[in-house]
Amino acid sequence: MDKKTLYLECYSGISGDMTVAALIDLGADVDVLLNGLSSLNVDGYKIEISRKLKNSIDACDFHVILDDDIAVDDVNVDPDYSPDKKDEHKHVRRYLHNRGTSLVQVKKNEVNHYHSHDGVHSHSHDHNDGHTHSDHHEDGHSHSHSYNDEHSHDHAHIHYGHHDHRNLTDINTIIENSQISGRAKDIAKKIFYIVAVAESKAHGKSIDEIHFHEVGAVDSIVDIVAVAICIDNLNIEDVIVTELYEGTGHIKCQHGVLPVPVPAVINISTAHQLPLHITSVKGELVTPTGAAIVAAIRTKDTLPKEFKVLKVGLGAGKRNYEQASFLRAMLIEENKQTKDNATINSNTTPDKVWVLEANIDDCSGETLSLAMDLLLKNGAKDVYYTPIFMKKNRPAYLLGVICKEDDIELVEEIIFTHTTTIGIRKHEAERTTLNRTFKTVSTPYGNATVKVCTYKDKTFYYPEYESVKTLCMDADMDYKTLYSLVQTIASNEIK
Repeated sequence: MDKKTLYLECYSGISGDMTVAALIDLGADVDVLLNGLSSLNVDGYKIEISRKLKNSIDACDFHVILDDDIAVDDVNVDPDYSPDKKDEHKHVRRYLHNRGTSLVQVKKNEVNHYHSHDGVHSHSHDHNDGHTHSDHHEDGHSHSHSYNDEHSHDHAHIHYGHHDHRNLTDINTIIENSQISGRAKDIAKKIFYIVAVAESKAHGKSIDEIHFHEVGAVDSIVDIVAVAICIDNLNIEDVIVTELYEGTGHIKCQHGVLPVPVPAVINISTAHQLPLHITSVKGELVTPTGAAIVAAIRTKDTLPKEFKVLKVGLGAGKRNYEQASFLRAMLIEENKQTKDNATINSNTTPDKVWVLEANIDDCSGETLSLAMDLLLKNGAKDVYYTPIFMKKNRPAYLLGVICKEDDIELVEEIIFTHTTTIGIRKHEAERTTLNRTFKTVSTPYGNATVKVCTYKDKTFYYPEYESVKTLCMDADMDYKTLYSLVQTIASNEIK
């Protein structure tokens, strides 16, 4: 099966259930998903997969219904559906009360309901005004009823009640003992680890002390493992997420009233450099589970210059906003011509650097020379002086330094300490560099080091200065002659 590239368009944020629904809508095998979740041997929930209208746009909805949410004698009909759909929900309800299979599927007018476990007594209840049940702080309460199904199961289940405190080790054990694929296990455990680290930082606890409310809820386990199963089932290799749209304000949760983005989301976005786009929406758009999913599966943060959309999936959110609340997932393919051109130019590397500049008109040449040496020895990629004229026609030098972002602080310290400038300008710059290798060639006068660079169908050979200088001193020859000799030998010997 061909590897696929997934693009998650998070203009309405992202949560666990939205992601699962979008991946199902992209074509993830529901039987594989439900069988995988069943193998977790975690009770206390039912699953409902259906179609919903979000701002008149049809989307898939993935709903984890905890046992204490289930109302046998009532049906909560999504208000987005027209009145004639209510009878269809009643029709579904009658089927859901039937027993005899571990998976009941009812399909009528493109409304699908899948429930795992025998004897499903469940209906869709959108009492939670959050995106998902995965993150308990969203609706301000936790579910406290333990599993209480009166019917027995043919296979042994680990009965985890909603108050059982699971830490990361417990959850990893649940995942490892399941029948899902090895890749799906790795993805799920990575997502949980990211959540655990973020929550441990937020609450000032070690990872082992983070329990139920933070990472161990049944619905969190279902959502996260479901995402992992779907990603593996769709054979997705690359995942592109450009930015996460987030709301503002405060939300009420188990820990009190917290600002949006909540601490766990901020911690994840900081640790994994997830770009946040703060909107005017009052409320939480990005849940900790959603942020952790992105952090775990994202491989790229920019889209190809040109691409084709092969398939689109929409995952419904649980909240209703003025704008449509859904996660749009796309399977994409880079334009073949663009990809071929990229292959031709694969010997170049796009890069980002910082350029620091200072005008200096009252510093001696010896001082500037020492400053250059210190800068080059402490992370600067290049240092240069440009003659300029400043105010009052005073001759001066423009000091320029190219460095990585991590080296800015040290570079500034050297400039302020070892020159007379009192101000530094700086800006980020993009650059393209040729990939290079260093080779050693043998000459009649000794060995020399050559830098070899390629661009498209051309190869360039640049003898290193210090190496040629050494040959000149040993052979008592001029630099130009030996440089040309080393370059000629390199071009003939190095392929």
